[in-house]
Amino acid sequence: MQIIPIASGKGGVGKSLLSANLAIALGKAGKKVLLVDLDLGASNLHLVIGQQAPKKGIGTFLTGTENFDAIITDTDYENVQFIAGDSEIPGMSSIKTAQKNSLIKKLLKCDADYLILDLGAGTHLSILDFFLLSPQGIVVTAPTVTATLNGYLFLKNAVFRMMYNTFKKGTPGYDYLKKLRSDSSSLQRLYIPKLVEELEKIDSENTALFIQRKNQFHPRLVMNCIDNPVDAEKAQKIRRSCSQYLGLNLEHLGVIYRDNLQDRALASRLPIIVYKPQAVISQAIFRIAERILESETVSFDEKYEISDDGSDSFQIASEEAMDDYSAKMAYIEELLGTGALTASELAETVKMQQMELTQLKRENTLLKSKLLKAAQQGFKV
Repeated sequence: MQIIPIASGKGGVGKSLLSANLAIALGKAGKKVLLVDLDLGASNLHLVIGQQAPKKGIGTFLTGTENFDAIITDTDYENVQFIAGDSEIPGMSSIKTAQKNSLIKKLLKCDADYLILDLGAGTHLSILDFFLLSPQGIVVTAPTVTATLNGYLFLKNAVFRMMYNTFKKGTPGYDYLKKLRSDSSSLQRLYIPKLVEELEKIDSENTALFIQRKNQFHPRLVMNCIDNPVDAEKAQKIRRSCSQYLGLNLEHLGVIYRDNLQDRALASRLPIIVYKPQAVISQAIFRIAERILESETVSFDEKYEISDDGSDSFQIASEEAMDDYSAKMAYIEELLGTGALTASELAETVKMQQMELTQLKRENTLLKSKLLKAAQQGFKV
């Protein structure tokens, strides 16, 4: 069974669109598919595939109301079964470690050729752990600055999570990472290759294991919501950043153009590849499905386990940085998108601000010099 977790650094980039339509495309190819809505804080995947509001799903299983087999339901699409998420049950957005592990054990025993997990947005530990159930997860992003940044940061946090799962409590590597945690901002600035060099000096055995797992880790990228070929080049920026700063090889699965037909399909309660199979967006999804069908199913080594340590402070700092940066960049993108501010005007504004800062620095230096001279004269008196 090939497990395909589908994640994104931020919401609104088409993660659920890809999850639902990809499941149906693989089903059309004769593969048995189980589609699971694990966006537990905002479960709405049933709307994308045209299902009625679920009466049972992940929530009812975790609360003990239903057994696992009972929450697997058939869909109107050939070879595709579905598990809903139950976002209306309180507490589902942050499940406990025991609940997460119980759910993972059940999912890994499912009878399917492909297990597609539609994950929530962000870098919560549960999302990272579900994503790391497979080395072949997909990150969906868009060409906006915030989306590409958050896509990269998601992968960075996934690598950190893999690192914490490898260096078990009591090992020299764990103690070193724990020490670094005290300054999460410094930890975030560290490049993975440089961190690996330091870990090799103090814990060569577990570092070798981490390198092995990182080499097994081949996440895949889908660039959605592009408007022109230039937008597609944004994927190369993520790829280069992952290679340089994370030591990670990223596979590019393909691009999907923005298409208003998707809104019509959603209003009709039909997946886009069913609503209009010949649409540009539908053909892009079919091509992605073909690449997945041609890919070999791989997995991490059998000893790879999820850590029960939920105190990873680096994740909290990362989420805060992502939220703050997203808020700033969203405002700028809104100005650019509405025409209130052109790209040239933005560049000119930044240039003027840099000049003003330079002038302020000079004035500050001059004032410091005058104060120092005044102080020296005062001492002489």
